[in-house]
Amino acid sequence: MDLVKELDFYRLENKITPQALAEQFGVSFVTVNRWFNNKTRPSKIQQYQIEKFFSYRMGKSTKKRKR
Repeated sequence: MDLVKELDFYRLENKITPQALAEQFGVSFVTVNRWFNNKTRPSKIQQYQIEKFFSYRMGKSTKKRKR
């Protein structure tokens, strides 16, 4: 799945606003909105941060399942 689509899916599943997501990644709401509307793509640094975020979230959810 495309990284931006995955991020949008995560946002919708967890009821997170685009504004809150933007704050979490240290970018503006406009930037996140442009990603979701396919106007721009995250930079390489932003992609790395998103991938790091997902790997952390996946590790965290895996730990919860093991309990």
